[in-house]
Amino acid sequence: MESNILANLKRVFVISSKKIIVAITTLALVTTILSSCSSHNFSLREPNARVEFNKADFVISEQFTAEAQSTRILTIDWERLFQTNTGTIEGAGAASIPIIGSFISDNTANLALYEIMKNNPGYDVAFYPSYETKISKPALGIGILMEIKTVKVTTRLGKLKP
Repeated sequence: MESNILANLKRVFVISSKKIIVAITTLALVTTILSSCSSHNFSLREPNARVEFNKADFVISEQFTAEAQSTRILTIDWERLFQTNTGTIEGAGAASIPIIGSFISDNTANLALYEIMKNNPGYDVAFYPSYETKISKPALGIGILMEIKTVKVTTRLGKLKP
């Protein structure tokens, strides 16, 4: 009698476990399929030939400023996990936008440069950007748990004279 009860309980538990695993797998699959990802990119084509320019060849703007903030929890930027906004040169590798002067290889700085490009269309190059970075680690001062990075970029933009 006891062995029948135990056998029935084992059978029910195995069936229930299988149903739970199938339900969780189905839910994960549906969530993955229905989740959306987006990527926004401004790009400028890098020429194959090198051309020498002078300052007189450009119309230079006043200074523009943009600020970007990223919050990383467990070293992952959850806000931009499925969305990427960047400014790049096609074929230029790691460069963010055509920059004359210093460049910082940082995703938050790239996002600030993206904001400058998006808010001020029609320019060809950024001249000598300056970066002001503030990093805050509110979770016990440990950057792995939580890190808030704010980057403020100030630069002049230029476009080639016609």
